[in-house]
Amino acid sequence: MRKRSAKILATVGPASSAPETLNLLHIAGVDAFRLNFSHGSHEDHARSIKYIRDIETKSGNSIAIVADMQGPKIRVGTFTNGKMTLQYGQEIRLEIGNHSANDALICLPHPELIQALVVDDVLKFDDGKLMVTITKKTKSYLLARVDVPGVLGDKKGVNVIGTVLPMSAMTEKDKVDMEFALAQKVDFIALSFVQKVQDVIDAKAIIGDQANLIVKIEKPSAVDDIEAILKCTDAVMVARGDLGVELPLEQVPVVQRKIITVARALGKPVIVATHMLESMIDAPTPTRAEASDVATAIYQGADAVMLSAETAVGRHPATAVAIMDRIINAAENDPSYPDYYTRSTLRPQATINDAISQSVRGMAEVLNCKAVLGYTRTGSTVRRIARERPPCRILGLTPDKSVASRMALTWGVRAVVMADPESFDEMIIVTQEIAKKQADAEKGDKIIITAGIPFGRPSTTDTLKIATID
Repeated sequence: MRKRSAKILATVGPASSAPETLNLLHIAGVDAFRLNFSHGSHEDHARSIKYIRDIETKSGNSIAIVADMQGPKIRVGTFTNGKMTLQYGQEIRLEIGNHSANDALICLPHPELIQALVVDDVLKFDDGKLMVTITKKTKSYLLARVDVPGVLGDKKGVNVIGTVLPMSAMTEKDKVDMEFALAQKVDFIALSFVQKVQDVIDAKAIIGDQANLIVKIEKPSAVDDIEAILKCTDAVMVARGDLGVELPLEQVPVVQRKIITVARALGKPVIVATHMLESMIDAPTPTRAEASDVATAIYQGADAVMLSAETAVGRHPATAVAIMDRIINAAENDPSYPDYYTRSTLRPQATINDAISQSVRGMAEVLNCKAVLGYTRTGSTVRRIARERPPCRILGLTPDKSVASRMALTWGVRAVVMADPESFDEMIIVTQEIAKKQADAEKGDKIIITAGIPFGRPSTTDTLKIATID
């Protein structure tokens, strides 16, 4: 049984796709698994999903599965020698195409990009390692000046700095992958390179209620419209890789904190991702700075932290998870940890859910409650309770297995799949037994129960009960 509240999301890859390794990662601390649809076949992902669901069944722990879409990754074409060397101050030409045989020409197989770019726009290549500035635009090509030189290889990525591109966050590949993932009953779809609210609306139209949606914040335009975007989604990921290319590096920590603050205010789970324990791709221990980075995300209020290449292709996947688990526990056991929540006042909505969830935290603190148990059909009430960060275990009780799995990414929540009780009296008896098993409650301990009466109807939470363990 996990003692920590923040969750660990780990990426599945060649180093971790074997069923024994996936099980070991779960034992070490993984609460949710990410399938990266930029790599691997549908058959590979289907196999991983089966293995994870088997672990979920055998362990009795709800596990979330996140299908991460590739998104409209912009790449350069190919070169005759597989690469070209860019010299500082050199004038290069950019035009539509797939292959360049000229040492001063970069082909871009993206007509919409060539059309959207204007003079003084900045392009970065290969995760920001090289940079050029557009100096001239004609109907058929662009000229650019090399500002950061280096070697550019075939099909390296392109980031356009400070420009909203006229393209959807969903490609045709994403739509096919999304349909496959939904048929496999994944819990979350992660949408890459979100630029505007319409991207979220378009994705939700396809997903419906088949899964929850995570928006990945990688573009400055999404940061500028963060509150409107988060109001339309179910969860958010601070994807610091591309975000760190498109923004000045010193702004990434500022933006991370901003996104976490807005997400928590809206009661949306927030994941901090990329380069968390990057050195552990090869090394058996992280750097002190990496340990500090993970702890900072926890202090700021992240619901989950993510491992990418560390578990996908790294040499020490289980060790990386175990160390991340230790860092989270250390931060949460810091006596000053609750101060980070009490300093901020969250504005409640004028709803019964928020009236109850706000009351839960106060009661849990005053009465030193052992657990709060929330009956939920959709998970919404439990997420609102988690938003308040009560100082006790949160148990989400639901008859829906998929809702239980989705709650695995929410701070402090342990999901329990169970049938709705037939009466209020039965609810009291059942919740006491669950609290004993899932929250180590003992005779005399107090618990808080929230539910909607009558049972079985969604969005009807209207009852709060304080009970003492017999």
